[in-house]
Amino acid sequence: MKEYKVVIYQESLLSSLFFGAAKVNPVKFSAFLNSQTSEGWRVVTMEKDQRRMLLFFVREAYLVILERERV
Repeated sequence: MKEYKVVIYQESLLSSLFFGAAKVNPVKFSAFLNSQTSEGWRVVTMEKDQRRMLLFFVREAYLVILERERV
């Protein structure tokens, strides 16, 4: 039996406010994924999204679907 978890990973709103757009930091995103895999999760799929914040600002986000064997 497997269990699934859906996570939306995005940068903070402050980077969007200061720079007009926020891209996901690859080092932080890698650390996030590694922390999930250490708990037994495996990435099944992910989708990139551009999220509009406060009308003028855009920030990048990833919708990540994880799975693992139920303990």
